[in-house]
Amino acid sequence: MQNSNHSQIRVTADGTGLVSRAGVALLRELTISTGLGTGWSEALLDTYDGIPTHLPGRVLADLVVTIADGGDALAHLATLRDQDKLFGPVASDATAWRVLHRVDADHLTRLHTVRAAARERAWAAGAGPDLTTGLVIDIDATITIAHSEKENAAKTWKKTFGFHSLLAYLDRPDVAGGEALAGILRPGNAGSNTAADHTEILTKALAALPAHARPCPEDPQATRVMVRTDAAGATYDFAAAVRTSGCGFSLGFTIAADVQAAVLLIPEDAWVPAYDLDGRPRKGAWVAEITDMLDLTKWPTGSRIIIRRERPHPGAQLRFTDTDGHRFTAFITDTASGQLPDIEVHHRSHARVEDRIRCGKTTGLRNFPCRGYAENKAWLELALTAADLLTWAQALCFTGELARCEPATFRYKICAVAAKLTRTARKHTLHLDRDWPWAEHLANAFTRLRTAPWPD
Repeated sequence: MQNSNHSQIRVTADGTGLVSRAGVALLRELTISTGLGTGWSEALLDTYDGIPTHLPGRVLADLVVTIADGGDALAHLATLRDQDKLFGPVASDATAWRVLHRVDADHLTRLHTVRAAARERAWAAGAGPDLTTGLVIDIDATITIAHSEKENAAKTWKKTFGFHSLLAYLDRPDVAGGEALAGILRPGNAGSNTAADHTEILTKALAALPAHARPCPEDPQATRVMVRTDAAGATYDFAAAVRTSGCGFSLGFTIAADVQAAVLLIPEDAWVPAYDLDGRPRKGAWVAEITDMLDLTKWPTGSRIIIRRERPHPGAQLRFTDTDGHRFTAFITDTASGQLPDIEVHHRSHARVEDRIRCGKTTGLRNFPCRGYAENKAWLELALTAADLLTWAQALCFTGELARCEPATFRYKICAVAAKLTRTARKHTLHLDRDWPWAEHLANAFTRLRTAPWPD
């Protein structure tokens, strides 16, 4: 057996010019290229009597970078502040809190507007999705536990205590973390089927899109946008609001008594095999349409009800609405054309939003760090911006697996790289660790970021 003394490494504290998590500098530079820092400063300067030492937009942008790197508290801003030779002067925790405190409802709207402008710049530079195939907005809610007394935290329907936020993500299968469009911080006891909240977040999500990517009911050539939700969004008022906005809808549908009765009347030859997400027939799953068997007069014209039955996986428990040993789910959509299995698998892809939220919980949504409700609303906006920042960085600066990986993997492979910072002839050089497997990818990422066709 090898002597443990032979494996001991001599440790000294005499290194110079070294920086850790050098890849975070790419994210920070992206906040400059997209105009986030400058735009947010302009949005908040009217809350100051003079020019502050730390511009508020730079403070918020640094918080976004910290969140994108995995931070979930104001104190984690120290990860930038402790490396001033790479990031320069960074605000204190107290200064950061005071900036958040300045973001009231009016200024939060201004932050939304600046983020929308930053998205437009990022997409123009090459970080956007393919608009020719249309866009899909997924809306879903999530609970964030509050471990201390916070304003408007309340008991949730899961018998926990905290907040019940409603979130909207742009479905981008090409990037695992997802692109966040909008969010509403709600008390923990907020209802699930609240049409007003769903309508509000849809309005915010559409406003977050670049103007040329928004739907237009009067223009048949405008970008097609589909809105997907689970059964919480299946209300008459919200479906009407989606139609008015020029979007299509695909909403989970509760299997009530009338739907259950209709299911029992479906002839066996009306069931067609369902598909997997890769387009292949899914064994033990079928779909059928029951539109003509229900009264849909209160729903928008062209609404259709599609039902899915599937043999439950081992260990699954059937509900009282399930019959004949099958699990049944339904959704309502105004998609007019296409085969039933294609329409159904497109709706079922709404499940990807759960992965977006799961990644969001590692990117600022796990914890709302402030006691005040307004400050936590501002934090939610920063957390959603952090998700955007990661998506734009991956789409614009990387290829292959690094362009698709989840935030945790991105942080390990890209953000965590060590480097040495040198200065010669008034020029600073960041020497990435050449033995790090992804160092060359990060170096190329900086080049792509700086040579991207940013709009003037």
